[in-house]
Amino acid sequence: MNCGDEEYLQVILDPIKVCAHYRPKFGQGAKRQGLSLAEFQALYRNDPFYNWFGLDNPLMYAAHKAAGGMTSVYRQIGIGGEKLFRKILQDALELSPEDVAWSYQLPLASGKTRTLYLDGRIPAGKISDLTKRKRFQEWMRNQGKRLGVNSKVFQSLTGVVFEIRQGYKSKDSKRQNADIANAAAAYAKGYLPCAAILSTQIDNDILLRYRAEHWAVVTGTMGKSDPLTSTYDFLRDVIGYDLAGFFKRNSKTMKDEIDAVLHALLAPEAA
Repeated sequence: MNCGDEEYLQVILDPIKVCAHYRPKFGQGAKRQGLSLAEFQALYRNDPFYNWFGLDNPLMYAAHKAAGGMTSVYRQIGIGGEKLFRKILQDALELSPEDVAWSYQLPLASGKTRTLYLDGRIPAGKISDLTKRKRFQEWMRNQGKRLGVNSKVFQSLTGVVFEIRQGYKSKDSKRQNADIANAAAAYAKGYLPCAAILSTQIDNDILLRYRAEHWAVVTGTMGKSDPLTSTYDFLRDVIGYDLAGFFKRNSKTMKDEIDAVLHALLAPEAA
């Protein structure tokens, strides 16, 4: 294990570990931790209709736990990836936690405001290493040209803000529209918006729509040596950290953790 690997592993694995303790709520929202197997069976046995069908079966509980838990696994991998991405930006570019965080105020019809957050930021002027700063600014210029960003608009940009996802296969138009609005806000605040996808799992229609709306999008492709389209090439060649190498080195540890979580989720009750 390389120097720094242990800390980075903790950042990405800690959110995943909580999935092993997932319990379905069965509509019982007040029970924040969800129901145990015994509580589930008591609930279903007291419902005549469900009881007639034998839905209090422990395997039904396991199915609910697995279904919700799988969603939780993807979500927590995304959360861990987001935290790791920010940590890499901090360490590789010598930025502060405040430097890599970004939010903006959205006025509401009520007269109040809502604070919205994106997952990461690189303010170019805060990169103290001039070689890295120039390399990053060159990447920004090339992305701007690729996206057809107006030259006057581009001259006003001071950095990049990131939306970080483990994958993006949802066709949820509300979610897409929110991301498009985030892009407009980013440009208005002087930042180029970039969606950094850690996997190759992104719907092609979404990819095309985001780039048409002037989002830079990098995905988890390998082997092209293209930091304009690959998350891992961008991190290696522009930021200066080989995230793909980190994942390869620590793949067994990550697989073992996922295996333990899946076994916990697929059992009717924790061992």
